[in-house]
Amino acid sequence: MTPPPARRRRGPGAPERSYPRKGSVRRAQMITTYGVGSMIAVDSESFIVAGTDSWNIAEAPRIYEHRLARVLGVKTFRLPPASDDTSKDGVHVRRFPLWHSCPNCNSLQHVRGFNSPPGKNECGDCQEDLVPSRFVIACPRGHLDDFPYWKWAHRDNRQEGESGLCGGEMRLRTTGRTASLRSVLISCTCGIPEVSMEGAFRSAALANLHVRCSGRRPWLKDAPVEPCTEAPRTLQRGSSMAWQPIVKSALSIPPWSDGLAARLTDHWADLRTLDRAGLEIYLKALTLRGGEEISVEAVLALLEAEQHEESELDEGADHNSRYVALRKQEYERLQAGNAERDNAREEQFICEPPESSSASLATFGLTTPMLVKRLREVRALKSFSRIHTPDSNIEVHEAPISLVEQDWLPAMEVQGEGVFLRLDTERLDKWADAVAVAARAERIRTNHNRLLRERASDPQSVPESPATPRMVLLHTLAHILVNEWSLEAGYPAASLRERLYSDDTMAGILIYTATSDSAGSLGGLVAQGEPRHLARALRSALHRAEWCSADPLCIESESTGTGSINLAACHACVLLPETSCELNNGLLDRALLVGTPEDPYLGFFRSSLAP
Repeated sequence: MTPPPARRRRGPGAPERSYPRKGSVRRAQMITTYGVGSMIAVDSESFIVAGTDSWNIAEAPRIYEHRLARVLGVKTFRLPPASDDTSKDGVHVRRFPLWHSCPNCNSLQHVRGFNSPPGKNECGDCQEDLVPSRFVIACPRGHLDDFPYWKWAHRDNRQEGESGLCGGEMRLRTTGRTASLRSVLISCTCGIPEVSMEGAFRSAALANLHVRCSGRRPWLKDAPVEPCTEAPRTLQRGSSMAWQPIVKSALSIPPWSDGLAARLTDHWADLRTLDRAGLEIYLKALTLRGGEEISVEAVLALLEAEQHEESELDEGADHNSRYVALRKQEYERLQAGNAERDNAREEQFICEPPESSSASLATFGLTTPMLVKRLREVRALKSFSRIHTPDSNIEVHEAPISLVEQDWLPAMEVQGEGVFLRLDTERLDKWADAVAVAARAERIRTNHNRLLRERASDPQSVPESPATPRMVLLHTLAHILVNEWSLEAGYPAASLRERLYSDDTMAGILIYTATSDSAGSLGGLVAQGEPRHLARALRSALHRAEWCSADPLCIESESTGTGSINLAACHACVLLPETSCELNNGLLDRALLVGTPEDPYLGFFRSSLAP
């Protein structure tokens, strides 16, 4: 994806692309970092990525993942289109923010007011490159607009009215004395006193100026203004609060992981309506067209699997419930395994138990681990949010990535490997019933429920927090293992990811290396799942969790993290890069692993560490 430079005048016969490429991002970043609605800085300019209905996807490869597509209500996924020096842009961007300043004359105004020469983004008087506004305003519903500089500068001088027509010209300068907002000064030639940007980020700063949300969606072409009652907030345009992707993912599991379903995607609607005799004729016709011979039994198995899965997915359920059902299917398959000797090389999911005995793991309350030697994950950008950080439990407003409904979503596929661990549910339930354990988890649950209600549009319909002792234990265990394996196996922590399976019927974690870069599928992580290596790594990780460099403050903390949904968890002990964690580093407490100095047997693994 490449932001387009400003328009240039071209004579007759001039090539459509006669200018150099100014910048680009990787396809994977179009899902996780620079997706639709995000702002991207290129050189001295700033752009916002346009909606998918403006993308040119004619040459964009398709990505198939039948289970995830069914849950998200689309037919297929597309890899974000790539551009090179000979192709047209596949992903379009628009200039945003529109207010700029000149570093020479300090003029601050809409970009149209600078009288820039054709093809350049510079001050028409000074010939200096313009600087896009550092500040924007956004609301929790995803609306985005330029910062109201005129109202901010004239907040104590209302005699000119609210229109911004005071007859003066705005100026922006930086004193350079400090890096704080106090050094950013705004003035107007109408004679008002110069004011700084200090205080612009306060929650009530814009409300005090009577600035309401404009309802604008600049990433969507010709999008009508939406009525909005949310209070806007000031953000840095590069802030993580300005754009948070809502990404849904699924593992490819049998019978959908051998490539057959992908080959039949365009024919799936027809295949559903045929009986066995009709299938035989239809598949013979496909073979005569030049395709490989397809087994009728294999297609029947796929159709039967789809009917079984659809019966498990309640059509009246919301997306979150259907997504949980998706996880349960993965959990069952990870338990059952899929041996390599029974499958062809095209199989994308290979999961086997280790050959050596797992008796050494029984003391930790672990069952036999499963070595996931081959896996494929598809991650799709469903929507995005602003202001509030999304996770699988907190309800946020999902801003659309397209103005019109489409039958595809941008996605990426990654290959990797991993280790699947399950806890002994009998021992787990006995531990979770302890009064001290339940009380500690209830503190997290109470804070999380409060956060859910604060962010919900309808507090009465907020789902209950999933912060049970089982959930917090599994989540914290995944974090300390990722940290340990990043040291033991040499993987960067950011290249390892967790996948949690936790409810009344599930008690497992998958730690895997599904990544699009070189830290992918080399066998190093699978080797860590061998029982003797796993027992050593687990013991080492738990000993590390017993002591934090921030103790005793960390272990005695009453609440930490965003919304106070953590207890004993900080960057010195269990927190991970946010790309590795499913819950944005929330619902964590290492005391449930190893106990506290006052109550050492509060921890699930404390007896395992006793000398």
